[in-house]
Amino acid sequence: MVSRLDWISHAGRALQGSVRVPGDKSVSHRALMLGALADGTSQIRGFLEGEDTRATAAVLQQLGVRIEMPAEGERRVHGVGLHGLRGASQPLDCGNAGTGMRLLAGLLAGQAFDSTLVGDESLSKRPMRRVTDPLAMMGARIDSRDGLPPLQVHGSQALHGIEYTLPVASAQVKSALLLAGLYAQGETQVIEPHPTRDYTERMLAAFGWPIDFEPGRARLSGGHALRATDVDVPADFSSAAFFLVAASIVPGSELHLPAVGLNPRRTGLLHALRLMGADIRIENPRESGGEPVGDLVVRHAPLHGIELPEALVPDMIDEFPVLFVAAATAKGRTVVRGAAELRVKESDRIASMAAGLRAIGANIEETTDGAIIEGGAIGGGSIESHGDHRIAMSFAVAGLIASDAIRLNDCSNVATSFPRFLELANSCGFALDLAS
Repeated sequence: MVSRLDWISHAGRALQGSVRVPGDKSVSHRALMLGALADGTSQIRGFLEGEDTRATAAVLQQLGVRIEMPAEGERRVHGVGLHGLRGASQPLDCGNAGTGMRLLAGLLAGQAFDSTLVGDESLSKRPMRRVTDPLAMMGARIDSRDGLPPLQVHGSQALHGIEYTLPVASAQVKSALLLAGLYAQGETQVIEPHPTRDYTERMLAAFGWPIDFEPGRARLSGGHALRATDVDVPADFSSAAFFLVAASIVPGSELHLPAVGLNPRRTGLLHALRLMGADIRIENPRESGGEPVGDLVVRHAPLHGIELPEALVPDMIDEFPVLFVAAATAKGRTVVRGAAELRVKESDRIASMAAGLRAIGANIEETTDGAIIEGGAIGGGSIESHGDHRIAMSFAVAGLIASDAIRLNDCSNVATSFPRFLELANSCGFALDLAS
């Protein structure tokens, strides 16, 4: 159990300097899993040293995979091949990692042994039927607690490929089905209502698995092998997002964010902020391990409200909490629609952000699938983060321009995605303290 940790965010100085944010969490999870199933040894550099990714590494080690840590931010994964995993005698603890649990459900559905996936209190409240129902259509047998974890995955099931159209766009569900498809007879095809992140598809191709994909569709067949490869993990755009908004709203700021992953299915917030008037430039665009990467330079600029194009929603689902903060400080009205998935993240992020913003004097109307936010000045207050790392970091950003201090309650889970956030934020101009 992680001990409770509270922060206090004060108005800071203009943000300056170069900020290297941690490695991409989504890429780190997938590199571990595919490295474990590959033939040979894979070297991962830029690995996110967060609790979520470490939980996934620990699960794979329970399943018989040798994973070494030559240095911080590095992992050496000794693959056991597609059929080399061994059953574990104890439940597999995913901690707070929804990505880990959902992807592992697909991966474990094709094994010859039974497994039980468990998580912490927050993860145990997150819905899993969106994954278990389509996996059942492939022949998997997964029992749950009325659609919630723990998940009991029964082994020795004959999986078969399906064509599945996702009712709600979700990279995690798509990835779970593709991982199960590695073990399935025939072809597995996933069709999305809106294109989502294609990390799994790109990485499967990098590990040598034949896969056909384009925005909104992915198709593969079983019966092939994964070959070990080295992975350079780009800096996580979701982590960079807090600094993009912070530098945009604090007068006099200019931040450089090197080597940020710019997968087009992740950068919806970049486009949204530019629509609001943000000054964000991409320098030195390049590719690393099949992923587009660039150095971001962000300068303060006055923001204005927008009607967020719904086409951007799937590409920024994790960045909405900090977008809400940007909207609350912008001039005019911002309208968000089509973001109902926010209600089933680590917390109900629409309700959590609405309650938090009201507590510091912002004008926000909560809707079923989004919010209407009138920008203006914000004050101090006390915020409940509900154990949600992105809520906590978003209100740390809000504190930079609040008229009084903001107390952020229950920030312990920030370490799941962004270890040493407080230290890095304070190094460039934040004024974050531990609450006594």
